[in-house]
Amino acid sequence: MQDIASFSPYMHKFLLVLLRAGIFMSMLPFFGSKNFPAMFKIGLSVAFAAVLSPVVQVDFTNISVPLLVMREIALGIILGASVRGIFFAVDMAGQLISHSMGLSIATVFNPEIGQSTEVARLYGIIAMLIMLAVDAHHELISVFVRSYEWLPVGQIDVRDLILKTVSSGSKIFIIALKISAPVMLGMLIINILLGFLYKAAPQINIFFMSFPLFLALGFLIMLISVPVFVKVFTGQFGDMRAEMFRILAAARQ
Repeated sequence: MQDIASFSPYMHKFLLVLLRAGIFMSMLPFFGSKNFPAMFKIGLSVAFAAVLSPVVQVDFTNISVPLLVMREIALGIILGASVRGIFFAVDMAGQLISHSMGLSIATVFNPEIGQSTEVARLYGIIAMLIMLAVDAHHELISVFVRSYEWLPVGQIDVRDLILKTVSSGSKIFIIALKISAPVMLGMLIINILLGFLYKAAPQINIFFMSFPLFLALGFLIMLISVPVFVKVFTGQFGDMRAEMFRILAAARQ
C-alpha cells in the first residue's frame, strides 16, 4: 500500500502522457497496423508512457482537465495524421495508376486503408519496407519523444495547430501525383497513339487491343519507375520530420 501511495502523485502525469503516446502509436503506419495484436499496441504505448512520465513536465495551471485532455487528443491525432498522410498519398497514387491502367475495378480490402486496389496495396507494402529499411520509424519515435520537450503537457495552442494541419493537407495530392506521374504519363501517350491508330484504321477493335497493351506497358513502366518511387518516398521522410517540428512550433503558446 505504501508503494501505491508513493506512485499515486504521478498517476495523473502517466495518464496524460499515455493519452498522447497511445493515440500517436495507434496511428503510426507500422506499429499501429491492424495486423498487429491490440495487446502489443497497448503494451507499447504503456511502455512509452512509463519511461517518459518521470521526465515530462505537466502544467495544470489556468486550464481545466477536460480541456487539457482534448488538447492532448488533438495533438496526438494531428502528429499521427502527419505521418499517415504520406501513406494515404501512396494509396492515392496506386488508385490513380490502377484507374489509368484499367485495373480500378479489381479492388481488395486493405486493413490499413479500407477498400483499395492491388496496385495501391503493392505500393503500400513497398513504402512500408522502405520506411523500415531507412530507419524512419526511429526518427518518428525520436521526434515524438522530443515533442514533450518542445510542447509540454498543458501548453498547446489548438487554433494555430488546426490551421497548420489544414494547410498542409494539400501536400498529399502533390505526393500522389509525383509517385503516379510516370505511369499516368505513359498511359496518356498510349491513349493518344491508340487514338491516331483508330483514326487510321477504324476497323481495328481498339478496346480489346488496348486492355492487354495497358497492362503490359503499365507494369513495365511501374518496374522502370521504381527508383523514382523510392527517391520520392524516401525524400518525404525528411520533409515529414520537418513537418512534425513545424506542427509542434505552431502549437506552442
